[in-house]
Amino acid sequence: MVIQMMCFLRETLQGSQTLNVHYVALQDCSPFTTADGSTIREVFNPRNSVLLNGSLAHASLEVGQKTARHFHPKAEEIYFILKGRGLMEVDGEKAELGEGDAVAISSGAKHQIEALGDEKLEFLCCCAPAYSHEDTVLCEDETGSDN
Repeated sequence: MVIQMMCFLRETLQGSQTLNVHYVALQDCSPFTTADGSTIREVFNPRNSVLLNGSLAHASLEVGQKTARHFHPKAEEIYFILKGRGLMEVDGEKAELGEGDAVAISSGAKHQIEALGDEKLEFLCCCAPAYSHEDTVLCEDETGSDN
């Protein structure tokens, strides 16, 4: 699946309200490594868009790579798989995910995803409130079990 969005910020006045719309091209979003070790391109967040309370990122993991087991005290997350296969672990429960699958992760739930198969895992990650390194707590136990 290819994500294509046009890049511009437009304000349109409708009566007494201002409607803000923000379009962005994925290739214009600089990749960086998150606290959990995944490579993401932050598409929308309150720092770069009209959003006030959430964020959307395109994340990727190379085959065999997995995120560090972690949790977010404040943020809820949704992962939506675009390409590849992954093994998702949330609070000790594991499930294999593939293209078109999604998982909702509540705040405080310890989780980790690993890229399986022979192609890079690509997924969208939606967070509310927006993703921040400060709201990411790495778990000392990265084995996928709660001790």
